[in-house]
Amino acid sequence: MNSSAAALTGRRVLLVEDDYFIAIDLKVWFEEGGAEVLGPVPSVDEALALIADTAAIDAAVLDINLQDELVFPVADALHARGVPFLFATGYDAAVVPPPHGAVPLCQKPIDPRVVARALFG
Repeated sequence: MNSSAAALTGRRVLLVEDDYFIAIDLKVWFEEGGAEVLGPVPSVDEALALIADTAAIDAAVLDINLQDELVFPVADALHARGVPFLFATGYDAAVVPPPHGAVPLCQKPIDPRVVARALFG
C-alpha cells in the first residue's frame, strides 16, 4: 500500500464538485484508497446540508465554482467546524478571499495523490 492510500484508510472525505467526470474519478480514487466519500455533491446548498447532517468529516475537497456559485460559504462552514479542506480548481489563487488565502489550492486537472498529501500529509 502506498503512503497516499494509507493516509486515506478510514477517513471520511467530503467531495464538493459539479463536474460529473472529475467527481466520479476522485470518488473512485478515494474509495479505492480506503476512504469513505461523502458526496460528491454539486452545489453549495447540498454541501451545506450534508455538512449540517454529518457528525464526522475528516477533510474536504472543494471546487471553487459550483454551477456558477462560489463555494466559499461551504469553506466557511468547514472552517467553523475545524475540518481541513482544499480547493480543487482551474481558477487562480487570486479568486480566494482573504479568510481562506492559506488554504491549499490544487490546480485542475487534479492529481489525487497531490490532494491526499495536501489533506493528510
